[in-house]
Amino acid sequence: MPEPASNRNYEFHPEAEDEFFAELDRLEAMDPPVAADFNAEVFGGVHLLLEYPEAGPALGRSKALRKKVLRRFRFTLIYAVEPDLIRIIAVAHERRRPGYWRARVKR
Repeated sequence: MPEPASNRNYEFHPEAEDEFFAELDRLEAMDPPVAADFNAEVFGGVHLLLEYPEAGPALGRSKALRKKVLRRFRFTLIYAVEPDLIRIIAVAHERRRPGYWRARVKR
């Protein structure tokens, strides 16, 4: 396993943050313990990426974008690795509108 990265922060794209909270609210209304599990899995994934930013496979030929598939939930964290930052681009459901988040990526 590669050496852990140090002194890295993270931030959610505003629309990714909206996606996260929308799903969290939906789950909270149905089953609060499942909502807590979703929250823990998303932030567990984020903290893994802070330690090992290249843990997720690259999307496309450029290694600028990567993904971290959640284990229990049908969601994927789409993220960009920057020198001191992990930027969460999307909290994307596996089956809903594939690739919709691409417009969020600066070219």
